[in-house]
Amino acid sequence: MENKHNRKAWFRGLKKFMKLFIKKSEFTYLGEQGLGNYGIVLSNHVGTKAPLAFELYGPKNIRFWGAHQMNSGLISLYKYQTKVYYHEKKHWNLFLARLFCLIASPLTYLFYKGLRLISVFNDYRLKQTLEESFEAIKNNQNIIIFPEDSTKGYLDELEGFHAGYYLLGNMCLKRGIDVPIYVAYYQKQNKRYIVDKPIMWSEIIKDGKSKQEVSKMLCDRCNALGKMDFENTEEQKEAE
Repeated sequence: MENKHNRKAWFRGLKKFMKLFIKKSEFTYLGEQGLGNYGIVLSNHVGTKAPLAFELYGPKNIRFWGAHQMNSGLISLYKYQTKVYYHEKKHWNLFLARLFCLIASPLTYLFYKGLRLISVFNDYRLKQTLEESFEAIKNNQNIIIFPEDSTKGYLDELEGFHAGYYLLGNMCLKRGIDVPIYVAYYQKQNKRYIVDKPIMWSEIIKDGKSKQEVSKMLCDRCNALGKMDFENTEEQKEAE
């Protein structure tokens, strides 16, 4: 059954134009091909590379989590991009980041509107994030989350996961949905997205693992996916 695309026509047209300039990324699934009707995908970020790869060349039935500043107006986005994204995470000179974002931020703002991002908050409004995500899962959408600790920037070897996904998994289970979790890693050097076999949330937490233990386990698996070589392995033959 074809998954329903939840993007508006103008944005689908924009993506077709972008594909003329952005090289195709290959998706390798270690389980069944594609994603299921709904789930939670935990991936590394690689700046804009991983989100763009998933949006342009991945499955259709997806919604992204994103920092609320990206959904809170052009001025908020500009401040976030200059200080946090380009300066703190990508280590650009702050003055150059401000100049660049005078052009980049309006274009980015338009793109984020087309994505229909789910805003992520770090305070009491996180409940809004979880409720909107749960409704998306009920409507057969996969939630794409980039939970890595990017305090030191976007690293090839992830240092840890923030645990917002943990709250979402528990919410789904309490409300009668045992959501599958997909760990994924985008290998930027060869433009390959590796998506692991799904694990049901109930299976992940069944032994009473703490939030920290679960996050370490999933982060370690994400890093392991990043080190896989699919050029000459039997695992590639099974997955593709």
